[in-house]
Amino acid sequence: MHNKLLDQYPKVHFSVLPTPLQRLENISRICRCTIYCKRDDLTGFALGGNKTRKLDFLIGDAKRIGSDTLIAVGSVQSNFCRIAAAAGKVAGLEVFLILGGTPPQKYTGNLLLDSLFGANIKFIDSLQWDVWEHEAEILANRLKEKGKKVYRLPVGGSTTIGALGYAQAIIEILEQSRLLGIHLDTIVHATSSGGTQAGLVVGKALAGWKGKVIGMGVAKDKPTLTNEVYKLACATAASFGIKVDIKDVIVDESYRGAAYGARTKECSEAITLFAHNEGIVLDNVYTGKAASGLIDYARRDLFHPDENICFIHTGGTVELFE
Repeated sequence: MHNKLLDQYPKVHFSVLPTPLQRLENISRICRCTIYCKRDDLTGFALGGNKTRKLDFLIGDAKRIGSDTLIAVGSVQSNFCRIAAAAGKVAGLEVFLILGGTPPQKYTGNLLLDSLFGANIKFIDSLQWDVWEHEAEILANRLKEKGKKVYRLPVGGSTTIGALGYAQAIIEILEQSRLLGIHLDTIVHATSSGGTQAGLVVGKALAGWKGKVIGMGVAKDKPTLTNEVYKLACATAASFGIKVDIKDVIVDESYRGAAYGARTKECSEAITLFAHNEGIVLDNVYTGKAASGLIDYARRDLFHPDENICFIHTGGTVELFE
């Protein structure tokens, strides 16, 4: 029934689904609790990651309204912009990226892939997300004046359409846990622009799941992100005629470090732990910090010994090759 509700929205199928849900045997032993990993780093398209689920719906919507041009916004090493560049190109759209930061002498990591996928790139010498969005608006208006049908995406593709990707993902996760014969109690993931977390909160309500969704904040302060996730979840839920509870929006910014993208010792330790014990590669911006929170919660006995925890690997490992 839940998927039927989501089927009313047009969708392309970039993501290779379902992604695996695997028990982390060694990490579980080290953390003294049962941890599963939802491998959304393996969504397959354009080197994978959580953004492919969002773009399945976003590009579907862009095609529905007849768009011929896509504008995406993010940092110089944005995972979202990397996948948006590929998704737009494959769908036959001209892609423009507004990237915040100083253009490097040599393109590496995600930026190298943006170029490979054929995106038109404009650098904005600012780290402020609202400045990037303003530049995207100016570009969109200029392109519209030339007769282009523009589909503009905010940072992370965090819109009510983009959030559908993770409303559907949680239904997939719960079906997989049922087939494994387990009951999941808690989901842990990295949260920054809020679309993934908002989608999970809506999916939780759609499925009637009683567990917790914990977003390890990596970009904004807790009050700001909590409010943004709740507003987006409410707007998304309204399209299904349901409501969400703000108590279901759990944000912990303790593992963010000094700023978005800033390196932390705990993150580096988590990356090493996952690499050495599971052969799973995390990144310094998102998954490493979320994993450092997961590990710290376990060390502080914040999980019940009988609890089954799902860590969503949202991708982003290209960052290691920056």
